[in-house]
Amino acid sequence: MSVQDLQQAAQEFVDAGFGGLELRVSDEHGEQTVTAGIRELGRTDPPPVGGQFRVGSVTKTFVSTVVLQLVAEGKLALDGSVADRLPRFELDPRITVRMLLNHTSGLFNYTGEYYPDGTVVAGLPATGKEWADNRLRGYTPDELVGFALSKPARFEPGAEWSYSNTNYSVAALLIEAVTGRTFAEELDSRIVKPLGLSGTIEPGDRTDIPGPHSHGYFRYQDGEEWKVVDVTEQNPSLLFAAGSMLSTARDLQVFMSALQSGKLIPADQLSEMRTPEPKSGPLNYALGLFKEEVGSQTLYHHNGSAPGGYGALMYSTPDGTKTLTAAITMGDSDANILEIFPPALERLVATVFN
Repeated sequence: MSVQDLQQAAQEFVDAGFGGLELRVSDEHGEQTVTAGIRELGRTDPPPVGGQFRVGSVTKTFVSTVVLQLVAEGKLALDGSVADRLPRFELDPRITVRMLLNHTSGLFNYTGEYYPDGTVVAGLPATGKEWADNRLRGYTPDELVGFALSKPARFEPGAEWSYSNTNYSVAALLIEAVTGRTFAEELDSRIVKPLGLSGTIEPGDRTDIPGPHSHGYFRYQDGEEWKVVDVTEQNPSLLFAAGSMLSTARDLQVFMSALQSGKLIPADQLSEMRTPEPKSGPLNYALGLFKEEVGSQTLYHHNGSAPGGYGALMYSTPDGTKTLTAAITMGDSDANILEIFPPALERLVATVFN
């Protein structure tokens, strides 16, 4: 696709109500990067190329990759029980490593559960005024898991599928138990340094974004009034290893290309990572990856969003030769993002991978 086509696609997101974004496409013809929108409300500067941002659930793909490396090394078994590795939590012994990675463990989602019948069971503050007011509060990983375990399981292990941030926080603690090092250290030594990902970190409870970045905004209702606040600073420990990482569109491109081309995990583990869990239905969720068919093209992806302000796109062809990554920020628009995002994304992906 031409730079003009990519620029037009980026502008469509801004016109629809997003604050700004950086789109990056890499293929056999080279790399194309465009930006649209603004870096900060009240200013006209465009988003920084290569800016650092909160990638949200894209973090899960990194966690899954490290776990599968440990599986390849014989230090973990995909279908082995997790309970004996993390005895302090007294987990159901039927929960396996695979169930954590494909969201079939049944563990309560600590950011809240939304049931098909409309029932909502509240979790830790992750949206609305309550999150906005408490967004600098820190949590320990054990607090997150402990909170989840204080709630009834959503279903028996392996019985159903439901996306739960708890699964990946537990998976990262499993990494720590097996290696004797922190998840941040394992991420750094196994992925970040080998690939030269200069903008990628697991920030712990650091609330700022240390590199060049765009500001993220959050719109919420406070009584009868709607408010927009700058949430660039927030405590990512709320989503430890489930949505906590900082990265760049360039780093996500390098990572996804390396992963899909077999440079990070052996063929057997990559095949497992790409095999969707049947219970996930049309979502085709595998082990930290979604599988999607776009026309005649098979794609693997995992997108993400922080509780407020930021979003990430990460797509690749099966051989890793063509990728789409993006850093997205929210602005002050009153547009319904949940309505405008899916069709805009669908058109973007179709345009890039046509």
